[in-house]
Amino acid sequence: MKFYESGDNRKPVIFLFPGTCCLYSSFDHVLDGLHSYFYTVAVSYDGFDPNEKTEFYSMEDECEKIEQEIRTKYGGRIKAAYGCSLGGSFVSLLIQRKRIHIDHGIIGSSDMDEAGNLVAKIQASMVVPFMYKMVHTGALPKFMQKKLNKTDGAKKELYNGFLNMFGIGKGGSPWITKQSIYNQFYSDLVTKVQHGIDVPGTTIHVFYATKMGKKYEKRYCTYFKNPDIQRHNMQHEELFCCHSAEWVEEVRKAVEGDKQ
Repeated sequence: MKFYESGDNRKPVIFLFPGTCCLYSSFDHVLDGLHSYFYTVAVSYDGFDPNEKTEFYSMEDECEKIEQEIRTKYGGRIKAAYGCSLGGSFVSLLIQRKRIHIDHGIIGSSDMDEAGNLVAKIQASMVVPFMYKMVHTGALPKFMQKKLNKTDGAKKELYNGFLNMFGIGKGGSPWITKQSIYNQFYSDLVTKVQHGIDVPGTTIHVFYATKMGKKYEKRYCTYFKNPDIQRHNMQHEELFCCHSAEWVEEVRKAVEGDKQ
């Protein structure tokens, strides 16, 4: 695991957690905007970093390494953390574990899916062949590329934003193993997030993409006692992928309030 720091280190620290099978570079398009307000630390999970030979083992194992980094370099406390999709699970777990302190945890329209061991094994096994080939080669399957070519307008922009998170069209990520992909999918599903998370001094903000469906809002209110839910009439992580300036402003407002 590596941590990629950038910006003015006199500013408040925000940790950035990528989504499933995504690289730390998936945050590149928002860093310049964030640097106006924050010192950024992009987390690069074991098994998904191009500069080391590691393998993703479990969510708990990754949490321990993240907590150690925050204790060692930031005195055990940071101003904010944003979790993109899967990253939202990491933010939730780090807050509930109470081994470090995060003033503002931001959940980026995460689905927060959970499953039992058997179902998780089946789902992870089904996803691995498709996802491995896609991230390994950096190319979409032909049938998906044909469908994308026929799409235009806002929908194409959204699709391209998602693909950018996975590094599609950027040469591929041959260092990522099938085992890392499997472990990440499986561990995310079986690692339970507590209900009613409520930590003194921590505010949990949720960027709720309403087009995902009402059940997700209910889910957020189950996991977090008093979440600050910000509703956006968008799809999953559309705000982050396609509206970077607006996303930066929403992050700023979550952490600083409406002052400007």
